[in-house]
Amino acid sequence: MIRNKKVVVVLPAYNAERTLATTYSEIPFEVVDEVVLVDDASTDQTLKVAYNLGIKHIIPHNENLGYGANQKTCYNKALELGADIVIMLHPDYQYTPRLIESMCYVIANGVYPVVLGSRILGKSCIKGGMPRYKYVANRCLTLFQNLMLNQKLSEYHTGYRAFSKEVLKSIDYEYNSNDFVFDNEMLAQIASKGYSIAEISCPTKYFSESSSINFSRSIKYGLGVLRVSVQYCRWL
Repeated sequence: MIRNKKVVVVLPAYNAERTLATTYSEIPFEVVDEVVLVDDASTDQTLKVAYNLGIKHIIPHNENLGYGANQKTCYNKALELGADIVIMLHPDYQYTPRLIESMCYVIANGVYPVVLGSRILGKSCIKGGMPRYKYVANRCLTLFQNLMLNQKLSEYHTGYRAFSKEVLKSIDYEYNSNDFVFDNEMLAQIASKGYSIAEISCPTKYFSESSSINFSRSIKYGLGVLRVSVQYCRWL
């Protein structure tokens, strides 16, 4: 716990057998109370690795429901466990778990109710291997989203996020897409509710084992982001 607040880390997993153990080993269990892993019908040995690691709360999807659906299951379980702070961490080791404690303290101390681990702050994303076309797309989409949602975030597309339970309970994330645009819909909902969002610089790693969507799905995601930005536009 931090400041008597229960901390739950959720791992939305899909084909993460090669990186899950490394990710899990770096979680700071001196402050993290529970870990929830939801496996979205992986075709590798992700579930076997998870059970071998002794993760207490493992929820397998019988079929692949999508990244957004995976998160919905994650957050529902975390709230069921009585979480005060929920951290969403990808088990592909693209984001370091060593920032969990810092992100949690921001929320536990009542400074911000939402914290994002930003790959853009600190200029580490290109050095970490982010493809340049993804970097350019990230910057362009983020500029458009900031204008539409009246925000000043460095990026909306990070998969490293921490939320207070109050935020999760106040937004209807079940309404959102089951696909990758779920992340953007959540941030748009949070912004529309008037919650402030903090960011912390996060080094990132791109390698063969880390998850990534292909070019065609990236185009679909980008169009979805534009739709969400217009849907939640603060100026319309």
